[in-house]
Amino acid sequence: MINNEKKYTAITGASSGIGYACALEFANRNKNLILIARREQQLQALKQKIAEVNPNIQVIIKICDLSQATNVHSLFEQLNSYYIETWINNAGFGHYGSVEDQNLEKIQSMLHLNIEALTILSTLYVQKYHNKPDTQLINISSRGGYTIVPNAVTYCATKFYVNAFTEGLAQELKQAKAKLTAKVLAPAATKTEFGQKANNVNEYDYDKSFNQYHTAEQMAGFLMKLYDSDQTIGEISTKDFSFSLKNSILPYSGNPSENQKS
Repeated sequence: MINNEKKYTAITGASSGIGYACALEFANRNKNLILIARREQQLQALKQKIAEVNPNIQVIIKICDLSQATNVHSLFEQLNSYYIETWINNAGFGHYGSVEDQNLEKIQSMLHLNIEALTILSTLYVQKYHNKPDTQLINISSRGGYTIVPNAVTYCATKFYVNAFTEGLAQELKQAKAKLTAKVLAPAATKTEFGQKANNVNEYDYDKSFNQYHTAEQMAGFLMKLYDSDQTIGEISTKDFSFSLKNSILPYSGNPSENQKS
């Protein structure tokens, strides 16, 4: 049974970076939170910080490795009794390096997390909430999902999937006149733990690596603008790092004569 009286915002990958900053943004808006990540200590620290910022909201912690598909299904089942008005798929990581030299164990984990887990969670959320008013699914992607970045081909490919999947889902929901909306945030360089993980290093200097970048807090602010809007995409320009809202970027074949008959 869903408890409709108390509503929650669920955020995957909430232990650091954009997910962490988004949790604080939603806490400032008096949103109860379900925080999901692998690292319990960081989540507990975030929960304590939220309690100092806003002691009036409820914070649920779920420890889960989303790179394992069975964990993804069981996580969503565990949350069955909570009414989740917003689901944010933020968990993911990147990889810099040539395809020739890439570590397949890392790549497989990235594919499972960036694509498989996001698709499973999105699907389960859509199936349950598509006719619930004021519900949103927001997938965190990358500007690298609209432009192939040298030395990051496989990572960009995972984010091309996320962008295509989410834009297509948004169109599908609109055509079905569903009450749920699907949105995608496409950041460019953002100072988080992403740099260390993607480059397989313990320390990463964003000032040396990029002429421009955003902080996680800035990106969380952009996400809230997307959340408040009726647009589908929140995108960072790679030219001047400005933020803009758009209905679509990828071509969509909406002409029935061009497609398979229903």
